[in-house]
Amino acid sequence: MKFTNKEAILFDLDGTLIDSAPDLALAINHMLTTIGREKISENIIRSWVGNGASILVQRALSAQIDIRADLDPELVEKALAIFLEFYAQNICVATVTYPNVLATLKALKIKGYRLAVVTNKPYDLIQPILDGLELNGLFEILLGGDSLDKRKPDPLPLQYTCQKLGLSVDQCVMVGDSKNDILAANAAKMQSIGLTYGYNYGENINEHGPDASFDDFADINATFSHVNQYTLAD
Repeated sequence: MKFTNKEAILFDLDGTLIDSAPDLALAINHMLTTIGREKISENIIRSWVGNGASILVQRALSAQIDIRADLDPELVEKALAIFLEFYAQNICVATVTYPNVLATLKALKIKGYRLAVVTNKPYDLIQPILDGLELNGLFEILLGGDSLDKRKPDPLPLQYTCQKLGLSVDQCVMVGDSKNDILAANAAKMQSIGLTYGYNYGENINEHGPDASFDDFADINATFSHVNQYTLAD
């Protein structure tokens, strides 16, 4: 498949560009032991990632993906603060980019595409990760899960990013590993690419109807030709 008449590509972060689960698990287990709970395996925590820090913490406190209705709000607030403080100080200990991410992003930039990050991760954590993994300077816009009133799978973050770029949804493509990314794109009427290797709660990303899907991030490059130079100069 070839995407045509596109000028910008929006990327999810966790599970798409980076594998952050090891550091998220470290921070979750620090939080749990601090409040006197038992640790949870990294594999289980990995299956809970993708809806932002608060949801991840509530899942950990519930010890399951479905958040318990009887969670104490004060405990959630305390646990979230412990988690965020520790995670901010240990944000790139074991986190890595997925294979071919950096080279592919650079190739897309050379072709003339404008790149943005649209994630459910808190905004203040995005730049330190990009700096730590040498992904800084590639993205024109960084949008976090707390940047707006709504987050993915709501279409607002995608619509807002298009507005900030001065582009229509038809000129942009969303790339992500989770149903939240694809559902947000579908709701925004934006084309999308699904990645099969990230965090999607054990579901097949193709069930949610991306326009294309890939096992390897590098395959994205072939779907985009050079941006029309006339359009860039217009």
